Amino acid sequence: MDYEKRIMELNLQLPPVSAPKGLYRPLVIAGNMAYLSGHVSSRQDGTLIQGKVGLDYDMDGGKLAARAVGLAILATLRNELGSLNKIKRVVKLLGLVNATPDFDKHPYVINGCSELMEEVFGAENGVGARSAFGVSGLPGNCAVEIEAIFELNDEQIV
Repeated sequence: MDYEKRIMELNLQLPPVSAPKGLYRPLVIAGNMAYLSGHVSSRQDGTLIQGKVGLDYDMDGGKLAARAVGLAILATLRNELGSLNKIKRVVKLLGLVNATPDFDKHPYVINGCSELMEEVFGAENGVGARSAFGVSGLPGNCAVEIEAIFELNDEQIV
């Protein structure tokens, strides 16, 4: 499947890629695996989606924040690899939800990112293993942070 074409078919707008705000790389390739550092919830203009799910956002608002993180992940992949077509499949997503202590729908929130990956990469290659849990705070008071692991096509390894 041509994932770049799929992005256009879905009319997805990928946000600008932001520079690292600490001592880390946004993406590291080891063998045929691409490991992405945690990406936080932000809008198309780069402003952070801040606040707690269960207080500032309901679970659907949190899910939209997780989808925004997924778009940022796709933007980083394209920026670092040159094309999303170098991706073979999603291997794993690890989602953190900045949530109130009584909020327990973390998997529902992270579905915002998971569903986006399935839309772009398909049911076979877009659904991987996943963890989702709540935390008492995230950098910049962001609503959601997600890190990801992708397998690269053997012939596309950079």
